[in-house]
Amino acid sequence: MQGKTLINSKTVKVLNVHLSITSFANILKEMDGTINKRRISGYISITNTESIYHATRIPSHFNYINNADFSCCDGVGVIIAGRMMGHKIPRLHGPDLMLKSCEYGLPKKWRHFFYGGRDGVPELLSEKLSEKFPGLITAGTYSPPFRPLTQEEDEAIIKRINDANPDILWVGLGLLKQERWIEEHMGKKIKVPWMIGVGAAFDFHSGTVKRAPRYFRNVGLEWLYRTTFEPRLIKRNLYSLLLVFRVIKDVLNQKREKKTNA
Repeated sequence: MQGKTLINSKTVKVLNVHLSITSFANILKEMDGTINKRRISGYISITNTESIYHATRIPSHFNYINNADFSCCDGVGVIIAGRMMGHKIPRLHGPDLMLKSCEYGLPKKWRHFFYGGRDGVPELLSEKLSEKFPGLITAGTYSPPFRPLTQEEDEAIIKRINDANPDILWVGLGLLKQERWIEEHMGKKIKVPWMIGVGAAFDFHSGTVKRAPRYFRNVGLEWLYRTTFEPRLIKRNLYSLLLVFRVIKDVLNQKREKKTNA
């Protein structure tokens, strides 16, 4: 299934999963054009190594990433895997995209809706972002219950979001769940120009989880810092290692085939 590619953006593949070769500036420019035209159903995939690992096993998640308007590399493991395959993939961290979107959209009066996080987190997130970016417009917030919504509850939240008329719907439900939710609600159900699943940003920018210092982020060791304080992330880092090992195996197999056919 071919992914969509917007103007001035190209993609490369890691295990057949698309990654965008672009910049925050280009993404924001494309978002602005779409918001101005009120086109609905654009979405951005925040794609890390765990996400790619799941994409190789779950067809619906694979299609979600490859059909995104942008697939943003969000992990040093993806960068390493890309280099092994001869690709230079820029890191476009999800939490940074949220901050840049808030700043860029201020003079344009972009409207943000924050859906997800634990009880009180989306409201705290809105408060913290408004302190950082005075004048930020929050169209709405909602923290869903930690269980499947009933049809009535789902219809109510759809109406709530549509009535709020946001330009960007930020979804923070955690990997796989947020992507599945976006896929189920895009288009005819929720009429919003952009949906972005970026769970970690809710915790980082609300202050409920401490983000790694900039030094760790700049050298690609944010995963180590977070694992130290959040042991539950060990499994996620294991997925990263499995992905890198799989890429190494594929690269070696390709080299053997070239030698055999030479």
